[in-house]
Amino acid sequence: MLLSSVKDRVRKFALRRAMRNRTSVVPDITTLRKVPEHLTFPLRRDGVDPVPALAESRADGPVSLLGSVLGLDIFLVTGHQAAKQVLADSRSYSNDMRHLLGDRPRTDAEQIGGLGMTDPPDHTRLRGLLTPEFTMRRLQRLQEPIERIVEEALDAMEASGPVVDLVDAFGFEIPFQVICELLGLPSEVREEFHHLGVARFDVSEGGTGVFGAAAETRTFLIDAVRQQRQDPGDGLIGEIIRTKGEEFSDLELGGLADGAFLGGYETSAAMLSMGTYVLLQRPEVFELLRTGDKEQVDAVIDELLRYLCPVQIAFPRFAREDHDLFGQKVTKGSVVIVSLAGANRDPEAMANPEQFDLRNTKTMNFAFGHGMHRCVGAELARMELRAALTALAKRFPHLAMATDDPGELGFRNLSIVYGLDRLPVRLDSTLERV
Repeated sequence: MLLSSVKDRVRKFALRRAMRNRTSVVPDITTLRKVPEHLTFPLRRDGVDPVPALAESRADGPVSLLGSVLGLDIFLVTGHQAAKQVLADSRSYSNDMRHLLGDRPRTDAEQIGGLGMTDPPDHTRLRGLLTPEFTMRRLQRLQEPIERIVEEALDAMEASGPVVDLVDAFGFEIPFQVICELLGLPSEVREEFHHLGVARFDVSEGGTGVFGAAAETRTFLIDAVRQQRQDPGDGLIGEIIRTKGEEFSDLELGGLADGAFLGGYETSAAMLSMGTYVLLQRPEVFELLRTGDKEQVDAVIDELLRYLCPVQIAFPRFAREDHDLFGQKVTKGSVVIVSLAGANRDPEAMANPEQFDLRNTKTMNFAFGHGMHRCVGAELARMELRAALTALAKRFPHLAMATDDPGELGFRNLSIVYGLDRLPVRLDSTLERV
């Protein structure tokens, strides 16, 4: 044990020395096959709740040194106020992680792109393409298609009952169809993208699995952009190509579509499935979705977002300079990870953070992030959640779990976007179980 500890210290020292001499070693996160165990607790949960270690870390201070990997110190932010500060501070931190991709040649699909890993001015230029399309006024055109997609999913569930897997038939189906409609993409790739979407956020195989799945999805979306340059479709990709296509490369538009596609269905899929799981344990809240007014329904949606917060951590931030962060000495180049789930349960910010409590909605939550990199599709996600969950409650008021065994639900382990793989439900609990 002592020898192993000494070797570990020597290895860390060597990595830090190598990082100071960038000509010797260029870190490549895509080759990292396993995340060190001591770094994983921000991605672990007990059911829908973060593991106790996250609250213990926050109790010691809103910012803590989590550990190091590839020679980089990693700081974890768990406090509400600290999270708000870091997420809003684009002067002290960069989101660009290209310096962690090593020095080997890479294909277009292997590049870093999209909004979440881009700094101004590129971020400003790219976000300017999407922001006008996600205003409440422009999103109203999607209200009717969303309601149609929801009704079609509920019809299919009813035809397949009395017991269905809500993750596949409802949680994934609705946001996948909505984002295909928005972007103008074919929905025939459903099963392939269901698998790749889960793999994109699963860090159990380190960067190797995450970046491998990312390259596959980007290949498809970059190809879709190239095809639509020849024949623009009716969706957002086609519209951008018709109006501003000459200003942006296939790689830029493919990366933008990738971010919108993944953010538009995987996180909403997790929210719909886990949200239903939580609601079925609180019949009075499920009933409120069926009978309540818009303000009451919106309060339920907001509290589900805070309580569940499927996006567990924000995109990593890289310190531009040495600075002090709530008592921690952060050096230039260090990684700062904000635990969105941890900040959403900070007792300094709300009275009852560990419980589903509609009074918590008075406090801002970080389910969609904050600041310049806040999810551009946040209002679309709210529209989907509101339409889908209220329609579910009205169509199946006696919906109930079809199993008492939590082991059958398939909670994901070590996933940046937390969710369920299975959720068997009985559409009418008044019928005798078979």
